[in-house]
Amino acid sequence: MKKIILSGIIVGVVILAVSMLINYGFMLFPTIAADYQNTNIMRSWQDPLMMLFFLHPFVLGIILAGVWDRTKGLFQGSIFQKGNQFGIAIWLIATVPGMLISYSSFTLSLLTIISWTVSGLINSIVGGIILARMNH
Repeated sequence: MKKIILSGIIVGVVILAVSMLINYGFMLFPTIAADYQNTNIMRSWQDPLMMLFFLHPFVLGIILAGVWDRTKGLFQGSIFQKGNQFGIAIWLIATVPGMLISYSSFTLSLLTIISWTVSGLINSIVGGIILARMNH
């Protein structure tokens, strides 16, 4: 359990950094920036609950580490290949359906949904590669 939590925290730190870089890049699109600034859709950054936003990568990292620990034997190839396969599997299971429901339920632009989908893919793969490297 200790190994899973430690691995998850490390993955969380990396995912937080990668997410911030990706989101910074996507904020160059005016449509996405407008979605984020629309307080009818998103909470204001002044809302204390928004601090939970920074907890997300760590929760994700610990969950990924737990799932990796139980499934790592299913993935074949190099560390990179195993991490990539794991990341894509997680992305397909968790992100793709979530983005479909987000697009159908919220008044967000398709570009925002695409940015979240791409970010989810990159984060899942990066997390998978880190976990494969640390715990192969």
